[in-house]
Amino acid sequence: MKLYLVPTPIGNLDDITLRAIKVLQSVDSILAEDTRTSGVLLRHLNISKPLHSYHIFNEHQTVQRLINQLKEGKTLALVSDAGTPGISDPGFLLVRECIRNEITVECLPGPTAFVPALVNSGLPNDRFTFEGFLPHKKGRQTRLAELAAEERTMVFYESPHRLLKTLQQFADVFGPDRPASVSRELTKMFEENQRGTLSELIAYFAQKTIKGELVVCVQGKEPSRGKAKRVYDTELDDTEKEDEDE
Repeated sequence: MKLYLVPTPIGNLDDITLRAIKVLQSVDSILAEDTRTSGVLLRHLNISKPLHSYHIFNEHQTVQRLINQLKEGKTLALVSDAGTPGISDPGFLLVRECIRNEITVECLPGPTAFVPALVNSGLPNDRFTFEGFLPHKKGRQTRLAELAAEERTMVFYESPHRLLKTLQQFADVFGPDRPASVSRELTKMFEENQRGTLSELIAYFAQKTIKGELVVCVQGKEPSRGKAKRVYDTELDDTEKEDEDE
C-alpha cells in the first residue's frame, strides 16, 4: 500500500535513475499524465506495466478510485510527462489524499527542469523562489506587482508562444536592465542557455523562432545599500566586542 512519485527525464532518456527503473518494474500499475509519452519511456526501458491516465482534467474524478486501490494493497507509481510529479504537474491532490488516508507516499529524487536552469543561470541561487507558470490572464498583473520587491532570484516556467510577452512584462515591472536567463530544451540536443539583461534577452529572442520547454530565471531586487550597510556595521560591532572579551 504505497504511492511512489517517480521523476522522469526532461529530455534525455538516459537521465532516468537506477532506483526509478526498479520502482517502475516493481509496482502494480503506473499513473501517467500522457500514456503515449510515458509509453515511449517505458518501451525504452523494456518495462511492461499497466498504464493509466492521471492528468489535470481527470484527477478530481479519479483520485478516490485510486485511494481505494491503494487501500486494497496496490502499489502505484505516478509519473508526469517530464520531471518530478507535482511540480507544475498533477500530483498534489493524490498526495494529499494519501496522507489523509495514512497511505505511504515516497518521492524519488530525480530530474526537474528548474534546478539546472537556476544553477547554470549565473544568478544568485543561495535563496530563490519558484513561481512556476504565472496566471495567463486574471491575477497576472497582481502577481507581478507582488514580485516587484522580491529580493530572491525568481524562477518561472513559460511556453514558447508567450516568452516575448512575458519578458516584456518582466522588463516593465523589474526594469529592462535586470539580469536574467532563459533556458530552452534542457538536456536535449539543442539545449540553449541565454543570459543577459531583460532588454538583451527580448532583442535576442525577437529574432528567433522559439521552440521547446522554457525556464526563465530573473535576479531579485538588490537590497538597499543603507540596509546592507547597517547589517555589515552590526556584524563588525559584534566581532569587535568578541575581540575585546578575549
